Amino acid sequence: FRVSSNTKLCFPLSTFTKRFSSFRATKSVIDKASIDGELRVFIVAGEVSGDNIGSRLMASLKKLSPLPLRFHGVGGSLMCKQGLNSLFPMEDLAVMGVWELLPHLYKFRVKLKETIVAVTKFKPHVVVTVDSKGFSFRLLKELRARYNQQSLEGSSPVHFHYVAPSFWAWRGGESRLGGLSEFVDHLFCILPNEEMVSREHGVEATFVGHPVLEDASEFNLVRTCKPQESKLEGLSISKYSLSSDSTVVSVLPGSRLQEVERMLPIFSKAMTLLKHQFPKLVTLIHVASNSQVDRYIGESLHEWPVPAILVPSGSTQLKYDAFGASQAALCTSGTVAVELQLARLPSLVAYRAHFLTELLIRYKAKIPYISLPNILLDSPIIPEALFQSCNPSNLASILERLLLDEEMREKQVVAAETLARLLHPSKSFHCSDLESHRYTPSILAASTILSYAKS
Repeated sequence: FRVSSNTKLCFPLSTFTKRFSSFRATKSVIDKASIDGELRVFIVAGEVSGDNIGSRLMASLKKLSPLPLRFHGVGGSLMCKQGLNSLFPMEDLAVMGVWELLPHLYKFRVKLKETIVAVTKFKPHVVVTVDSKGFSFRLLKELRARYNQQSLEGSSPVHFHYVAPSFWAWRGGESRLGGLSEFVDHLFCILPNEEMVSREHGVEATFVGHPVLEDASEFNLVRTCKPQESKLEGLSISKYSLSSDSTVVSVLPGSRLQEVERMLPIFSKAMTLLKHQFPKLVTLIHVASNSQVDRYIGESLHEWPVPAILVPSGSTQLKYDAFGASQAALCTSGTVAVELQLARLPSLVAYRAHFLTELLIRYKAKIPYISLPNILLDSPIIPEALFQSCNPSNLASILERLLLDEEMREKQVVAAETLARLLHPSKSFHCSDLESHRYTPSILAASTILSYAKS
């Protein structure tokens, strides 16, 4: 899959008001920022995937903005490379689940207050929250309430939220969308149909495309490749090497410490069973950009049952090279399932949570799948091992079939092209003025921010 070279965006200052003609009645973000001579953006991401999205958005804003930019907020290493000085470690917000969250509630309240104070002092023109809706929505609600109390609504920053809540996954999810418009001015959607449904419930929204398309555009990484085609240059292979007859499996245990602590021991036991069928089994363990996860995986290696090569975070090229060197992947449910699908690497998605969280998911979920490719394709293209079925014996059995069954493997590879089309906005964006920028999700999001004006 490639982003078309004919699909371009161009947004010199003179065209910002043209693209959103319905907003001409009031000043755009860039018009207001020009009074101060700079554009101040407060941006918050609470987990690794959000850090990636946030960093891409920051880079795109730098490309498009006719004014100097100043960033402040919360983010990870990628956002810090783009100029963010994070208020506190992003990992403090990286908690998923209902009951899993309870022990962290006090810390969350403290971080929320700290963030609100920082926003007030920074006086941003724009506040952008990325995913992590529990923290993000509470922050935006309290900020909007504070503006209203102080009669600052006219001069308050514009609120954007990137990654729509998964209302389509839960019973009654759509009915809760209407309330978003009270504290979210514009929603960036990454999946098809989210924009339409959001607008039907009174929430301004734009389908910008899935963030994984950024990698496809920048690195041309979504490709078919034979196992061990890549040399994995830059990896510390230590005493292990990938011989031509190795069976190589990529292992992706997650990006949050909670889930890695839960999933990695299960994956380890599965590898113990799998190595009986594949004596030359080698695992490439992908380490998320999370210092706590990095430390935990490092400490767990001495108990890992097969040769393991760590794939560090920070290099998209290296990650996809590792995918290219693998014959299959075992991953914890998340964004990575989309990356693996588009990379044409046959995969198994696994998931376990606190038993009360699992009960809640069973009761509230209205879709039969957990991985995004299966949800969008409405078909069990990728095998899933969820809850009680996520056990070492079952994982090893499915992986064995995935490694040996060519029909099962080909089914996933063929579906990648359809998935890629679904994740890309169907509209084409063109303009003929001066500078031009090839389409990416973050370019489209950045252009929307710069040209947005509250009605």
